[in-house]
Amino acid sequence: MRKHRTLFIDGAWVAPSGQGLAEVLNPATEQVIGQVPLGDERDVERAVAAARRAFPAWARTPASVRAGYIRALAEQLKARAEEMAGVITAELGMPVQWCRAVQVEGPLEGLESYVEIAALMDQVREVGNSLVIREPVGVCAFINPWNYPLHQLLGKLAPALAAGCTVVVKPSQETPLHAFLLAEMIAASGLPAGVFNLVSGPGSKVGEALAKHPDVDMVSFTGSTGAGVRVAQAAAPSVKRVCLELGGKSPLLIGEDADLAAAVRHGVQDVMINSGQTCTALTRMLLPASRYAEALELARAETESLRIGDPLDPQSFLGPMCSAAQRRTVRDYIRLGQEEGARLLCGGAEAPSEFERGYYVKPTLFADVDNRMRIAQEEIFGPVLCLIPYADEEEAVRLANDSPFGLSSAVWAGTPERALTLARQLRAGQCFVNGGAFNYRAPFGGYKQSGNGREWGEEGLGEFVEYKAIQL
Repeated sequence: MRKHRTLFIDGAWVAPSGQGLAEVLNPATEQVIGQVPLGDERDVERAVAAARRAFPAWARTPASVRAGYIRALAEQLKARAEEMAGVITAELGMPVQWCRAVQVEGPLEGLESYVEIAALMDQVREVGNSLVIREPVGVCAFINPWNYPLHQLLGKLAPALAAGCTVVVKPSQETPLHAFLLAEMIAASGLPAGVFNLVSGPGSKVGEALAKHPDVDMVSFTGSTGAGVRVAQAAAPSVKRVCLELGGKSPLLIGEDADLAAAVRHGVQDVMINSGQTCTALTRMLLPASRYAEALELARAETESLRIGDPLDPQSFLGPMCSAAQRRTVRDYIRLGQEEGARLLCGGAEAPSEFERGYYVKPTLFADVDNRMRIAQEEIFGPVLCLIPYADEEEAVRLANDSPFGLSSAVWAGTPERALTLARQLRAGQCFVNGGAFNYRAPFGGYKQSGNGREWGEEGLGEFVEYKAIQL
């Protein structure tokens, strides 16, 4: 049990103004594993005021010194990486075989990259009779998701610290424990008081108060598209900057000349990692009609080979859904897919018989999916993959782009050159070619209803920067 009774505001652990505690459940056991305070609007006021007081001195701190604090935080995270991975496995349910690498070591790599990127803040560009400089945008509010909680928190925090911004963080109520552990590390790193503040609580109180607060200069939100719209609406009256990383329904376009077995295996595993609770999951597999039957059998065999089980078992590929509500949503979509006429290849809405408790959903494949079906257009956020045939390359590109989302995409073709030609035609913020790896130095973000703005890399720093022209 991790019992937290205080919030982290102005460099200290302080009693909340809000009343009550939120329980955190282990989704594999349905047992209570932690408690965090239910902050309220008054706690937001205190946190924003602390960030506002700290901003002038932090903004004037040399970039090299700020980089030193980022390095110190990275060292703290390295020393407690195993503990952090254990906390995230317990509150999220991601199996241990994935959690350390995906949920901790990857974000740590991204955090460390800003030790170097921070130096960009010192660059001065001469344009005619003008000097163009970078300055931090100000006080930033971060409203974070539950599915990759540390990844998304560090993707916002690292560039904000590098730029010279101060921050107030609201973690998800489903997975808040990692943020309290990170706050302990931040306190140990010696970061000046008020630069980082943590307020837990419901989105209807804490999230909305942060989004509309007139002393917050920028809000960065990760979550569903519907919630992102509400955040943007709350932020609009004060004309603050808004960065949104929202939903996805990403395509994997497999070419006729591709290594079909490798491509299908990659596509199935991509969706099933984290039980499909991934905004970039390649949940629409586009397959050439000439190889469709073969691909279906490959996908079925791969899916049925993946073990679903206890997240603490190193052999488990899939764990549970994060919550009972998410399990209910995914099961409803599986039933909807059958009602829409898609063919169930494996899986289904019935609870796995081997588990007496836990929010488990069977990994599920749908064949003969029409791209107009709701299961092909809406984000399910579960271990559900749609297999869609196409007649020719022109239709494949059209189907790939026929989505309200544009967060991610992937192409698998016989040669890198052929794959790159297809990748350039897809309307998405990133495209993985023949199984390429995620790159923390490259920008991450979406087109269309997948959001605006970018995280990671130099472009991620740019979200926290104001550009000033000084005319001489």
